[in-house]
Amino acid sequence: MTFVPISADSHITEPANCYRDHIEPAWRERAPHIERDPKFGDVYVVEGMKQTIPMGLVAAAGVEPSSLRPGGAYFEDLHRGGWDPAARLADQDRDGVGAEVIYPTVGMVLCNHPDQDYKKVCFDAYNRWLQQYTAHAPDRLIGIGQTGIRTVNEGIADLERIKAMGFRGVMMPGNPGELDYDDPAYDPFWEAAVALDLPLSFHILTSKTDSINSHRGPKISGFLSIIRGCQDIMSMLIYSGVFERHPKLKVVCVEADAGWAPHFMYRMDHAYKRHRYWMKGKELARLPSEYFRNNISLTFQDDYVAFKLADMLAPQQLMWANDFPHSDSTWPWSQDVIAEQTAHLSPSLRQRVLHDNVADLYKLAA
Repeated sequence: MTFVPISADSHITEPANCYRDHIEPAWRERAPHIERDPKFGDVYVVEGMKQTIPMGLVAAAGVEPSSLRPGGAYFEDLHRGGWDPAARLADQDRDGVGAEVIYPTVGMVLCNHPDQDYKKVCFDAYNRWLQQYTAHAPDRLIGIGQTGIRTVNEGIADLERIKAMGFRGVMMPGNPGELDYDDPAYDPFWEAAVALDLPLSFHILTSKTDSINSHRGPKISGFLSIIRGCQDIMSMLIYSGVFERHPKLKVVCVEADAGWAPHFMYRMDHAYKRHRYWMKGKELARLPSEYFRNNISLTFQDDYVAFKLADMLAPQQLMWANDFPHSDSTWPWSQDVIAEQTAHLSPSLRQRVLHDNVADLYKLAA
């Protein structure tokens, strides 16, 4: 390749001091923190949430499938690049990746915290920590800030603050604190995102419906449910006319795979053409699939179907990722996965999916 791939979705492993050292003083004793559990090893404890977050899977990149397990991991044994930016660059080099768009890990779980005030101060603390982390190599560590959206006006202020901190995009909670994203009250928020040139990301496991424990039959069936929250948000934004009113708004559907998207667009168009009258659908100037192609990007890591159906999507939509250091990561075998799954693509489309699309979206140096 004449270019180095960029991962459109990678993650932090929040260290013990991430929240406690950067949260507002009044909240310090209640901040998320690491404790050692006799059964599960090191776990993140979050006040107000029933379950802890075992560290076993959040930094299991490179572990053989037969050895994957939620518990039993100790923080000092995890990939140091999850919290040490110098080590992270070495991890990128080993995987043949030139840069990564960085998302949280504990912060994903916090998106579903029931206390909006708690969520707000935790996200602010994370953003402060992440700013220090990405400052080590801002051209290779591309930070995505978090907002809790307690209210629309506060969300706009968060966008302005996140932009001022040097981040390239914003990670949204699946469920905001005020109304829902299809309400016209959010129009000023969407316009602010456009004016600030900040793509808005919706990541799996950040909606109330995204639970790997919500399934019928064997537990592994739950793995299939974790993309549905993102799909629901994409259809909500399209059918409610958000993209029609804000044609320059850019949304990223993160880590929900992408092979489903062509059929999803077909179903959206079918529903609109056949059922919008009795189902009280909003009249749109264009078909739903056209908004999907124009306004939504999708990240994925190991999705052979997405590569096979790439020509059924807009050229700018697909963005490959390595998901480091999570258990679903392709690290350190990303180059093998890329070679196998992109062999049929034209050189220009291959470069778009692996590099150009993410570089263009986030205005990265070539």
